[in-house]
Amino acid sequence: MERHITKEVQIGNRWIGGNHPIAIQSMTNTKTEDVEATVAQILALEKAGCEIIRCAVPTMEAAQALGSIKKQIHIPLVADIHFDYRLAIAAIENGADKIRINPGNIGSRERVQAVVDKAKEYGVPIRVGVNSGSLEKELVEKYGKVTAEGLVESAMDKVHMIEEMGYDQLVVSIKSSDVLMCVKAHELIAKQCKYPLHVGITESGTVWAGNIKSSVGLGMILGQGIGDTIRVSLTGDPVEEIRTAKLVLKTLGLRTGGIEVVSCPTCGRTKIDLIGLANQVEKMVSDIPLDIKVAVMGCVVNGPGEAKEADLGVAGGIGEGLHGGHDLRGEAGHQAGVLWGGALGLQELGGLGCNGLIFCNLPLEGFFQLGGLDLAHDVLQAENPHFRGFMDVLEQFNVFHLDHLIDSMPQKTRGMGKTAWKKEKIF
Repeated sequence: MERHITKEVQIGNRWIGGNHPIAIQSMTNTKTEDVEATVAQILALEKAGCEIIRCAVPTMEAAQALGSIKKQIHIPLVADIHFDYRLAIAAIENGADKIRINPGNIGSRERVQAVVDKAKEYGVPIRVGVNSGSLEKELVEKYGKVTAEGLVESAMDKVHMIEEMGYDQLVVSIKSSDVLMCVKAHELIAKQCKYPLHVGITESGTVWAGNIKSSVGLGMILGQGIGDTIRVSLTGDPVEEIRTAKLVLKTLGLRTGGIEVVSCPTCGRTKIDLIGLANQVEKMVSDIPLDIKVAVMGCVVNGPGEAKEADLGVAGGIGEGLHGGHDLRGEAGHQAGVLWGGALGLQELGGLGCNGLIFCNLPLEGFFQLGGLDLAHDVLQAENPHFRGFMDVLEQFNVFHLDHLIDSMPQKTRGMGKTAWKKEKIF
């Protein structure tokens, strides 16, 4: 899709706007004055993939804590300010990489000027934030109610005021809990605003409802090329915000990396605990930064067919394994299991004696990029914890058992001796 190109703005060690990648943001829900708790939460968010973090600054003690917090984290720190302009000034002096204010509730023009002057002195960008819940009375009366047009007018009035004060290191956000209003507001402001836009559906609700509303809203906005940073606002653990934001961006083709897990909805053919398996596989691979797709399917009908675009997959079934229309059942009396790869020629391995199907469409070197595996060394001897963990999950759910390994497997199949297939060599 074609991106709406905005002004480049530097926030700490990160650039946004222009053609820079859309950054994922979240907000702590600890007391900012509690440095230890706040740092611990930010580090957990960093690990999950958060790229910009915002902290509430409701007190002078919170503003003063920012310096200690910043020394212990690795991503830009944004101070969220309301009502008291002195808190904004203190936050800047204590190391905030950006401040978020609503000039409408900071007070007089002189107070806004004082904040702008301090931001200019320290080179700290200002995010001008407008929410539907705090829209000025005059604009509500002008449009008859809270509207997208009113939100845009409010935001642009404040942008122009700060520009008149001689500062242009700005980021703009206009948010509403009404998804369609928020989408329309972003469509309107994108035509008028040259500054980076922070996008999100505010007060979207609990993890369940908020994920749905945010995904719909962000998808409609980002899908038009609008947006430079995003936040998924949830009533819950902020780490969930990061997971959702990453998946939204990846689904829209705006980000790569991270294993995508696809799974079928189950049906009467399912022979395994697919729900449990899919959830455990998803959790297990969540921290592996590889750009591949893993499919977890409930039977050999959907497995090879619907997951043929996956790089690595599992399909559960008992007594049959089908690939390309060919029956790949193993030796008589063995439950079927097939390991195959597009360039591996492994269809001969139908006699492994498993009641599931493991398949891979990556070439030799690609398949075993999962955790940096090397076929001839790491996989069969399980030196790599990612592969061993994957196998452990499969065995726990009775998907892959290694009790009937074939000692007579041809050496040419893997270019190595049959003794390497001994169970003790794998686990």
